[in-house]
Order: sequence, then C-alpha cells, then structure tokens
Amino acid sequence: MPLFGDIFSPKKTPPRKSASLSNLHTLDRSTRETELGLEYGSPVMNIGVQSLTFEDGQWISESGGNVSGKEVQRLKKRNLQLEEENNLFRLKIEVLLDMLSESTAETHLIKKELEDVRSNSRRKK
Repeated sequence: MPLFGDIFSPKKTPPRKSASLSNLHTLDRSTRETELGLEYGSPVMNIGVQSLTFEDGQWISESGGNVSGKEVQRLKKRNLQLEEENNLFRLKIEVLLDMLSESTAETHLIKKELEDVRSNSRRKK
C-alpha cells in the first residue's frame, strides 16, 4: 500500500474540442466576398502617426516626413550605384599611382645611369 495513495499519478485529461476563433468558415462564399472584398490589397500598418505599407517585400513609410518611401528607395538604389562607381574609381586611381611609381623609378634609374656614364667619360678624358 502506497504511503500517499494515487495523488502522484494524475488521470489523463479528456481531449478538448477544437473551436475556431473565427466564424468566417461558417459564411458562404458570396457573404465572405461581400464582407472582405475581392482584393485585399497590400497590408497597411499604422503605428502612431506613421503609416507603413508592405510593397515588394519591404515596409515603406507613407507618412511622417517630407520624402516619400518610394523616393527613399530610389535614393538608396542611387547611393548603392554611386558607391560601386566610387570603388571602381578608387581602383583606377590605385592602378594609376602604381604606374606613376614605376615610371618614376625608371626615370630615376635612367638619370643615375646617365650620370654614371657622364662621370666615366670625364674620367677617361
């Protein structure tokens, strides 16, 4: 005989009835179309005075500023293009500086050889 009885072996609870929180499934198709409309449009979210619309996989601000969300997206795209162009120009400048360094080194080498030839020709005289 157990000391505490069966208090540590609780009975199984009966399964719950699955009740939907929405009653839309009980409406027929025409009533649902009337209630919800045929086209739902893009999702819109209002937070305070800010209104956001979900377009092309991103939330775009529709209010709360002088610049529209589409303009911000266009400016971001243009900024990315300019950054890529800037990187290309930096690479070109680096190549040109390398070429300048090489030609300067060659010029100094040629000047030194010319001075050596002149000093050797003076010694022979």
